[in-house]
Amino acid sequence: CELGRVYVYDLPSMFNRDLVENCNDLDPWTSRCNTVSNGGFGPRAVGLDGIVPANLTPAWFWTDMYSAEIIYHGRMMEYRCRTADRDRAAAFYIPFYVGLAVGKYLWFNYTSKDRDHHAAEMLNWVKEQNPWRRSNGSDHFIMLGRLTWDFRRLTDDDTEWGTRFIYMPLMKNVLRLSVERSKWDPLEFSVPYPTAFHPRSQSELLQWQSFIRSRPRRSLFTFVGATRNKIRNDFRAVLMSYCKSETAACRLVDCSETRCYDGAPAILESFLDSDFCLQPKGDGYTRRSSFDCLLAGSIPVFFWRGSFEDQYQWHLPSNAASYSVFIDREQTRNDSSIIRRVLERFSREEITAMRETIARLLPRIVYSTFGDNGGEADAFDIAIEGVLRRLR
Repeated sequence: CELGRVYVYDLPSMFNRDLVENCNDLDPWTSRCNTVSNGGFGPRAVGLDGIVPANLTPAWFWTDMYSAEIIYHGRMMEYRCRTADRDRAAAFYIPFYVGLAVGKYLWFNYTSKDRDHHAAEMLNWVKEQNPWRRSNGSDHFIMLGRLTWDFRRLTDDDTEWGTRFIYMPLMKNVLRLSVERSKWDPLEFSVPYPTAFHPRSQSELLQWQSFIRSRPRRSLFTFVGATRNKIRNDFRAVLMSYCKSETAACRLVDCSETRCYDGAPAILESFLDSDFCLQPKGDGYTRRSSFDCLLAGSIPVFFWRGSFEDQYQWHLPSNAASYSVFIDREQTRNDSSIIRRVLERFSREEITAMRETIARLLPRIVYSTFGDNGGEADAFDIAIEGVLRRLR
């Protein structure tokens, strides 16, 4: 443990365990109990026969894109450089499921006080701990399971979105991991969205890498998504319309017809069958689908620089062109046929080289179940190593 050891706070259960146990109350529309099951991996995936190698299907789960808080807590409890001695720790992990805590309050007639309640109570608790008093939180870190923008409410106006968690005074020194970071925040670092594949051994990881390298791909590109009618000039509608007009080149999964939220066999099969995958921005600039795409060995095509610039710097190559393609969205709006023209310029050798880059980086973007019991570091290991280096 050359970079130091991590102490994990044993928070009052209202800040993590109770949220999971009361999973029926996390969402105003539906139960989230499937989402939080299996340590945050969610329910075991079904319907993958003939899509993935049969011996690998037990490693697949329909994992929610916002489940990283639970996954990181579970992995941290098994982390080889965890210490129970506060005086030996170089870093202090706060296992607060703030994304789960605020999720139910984001909609309907809740007040800003409701959205801030759990966060304020947690900070009142942690500020009384001796390690916090020594450092004022500067050697502490936390995992934010939702996009950073959900934690950056600027005012106490009840109609404004999210919680003020990041802007609470006690948070000013705390390092934050998030599935999408603010590039203007030096204390925030983005980590990969959880995907559906959680290998149980190094051999399973190697087998999947070999599988995506050799997979025959029948479509030039694919688009997985749904239009957003409430958004003016919805860019996804542009991509969907173009894909429908290019059936010889584009494979479409319409998420208004296929349930796409946590994963579906049709999504994985579409990515596995395509050389490229079109990736507009999601709720923020980034999108879980980009990692589903990479996992399948498909090459992401971005339309916003914010989807890859200043994101995932610990996990993805600095040269984005080695594993992805960028096409300007305004050019695409003016003439969507630019997509096919750009992608057809890539030779088979260039596509193979990009896919090889993706296959090699794959261990860095998956959350395994074998942890650091041999094999390459996974997304969790790399994130925690990054935290420890940053806090040295």
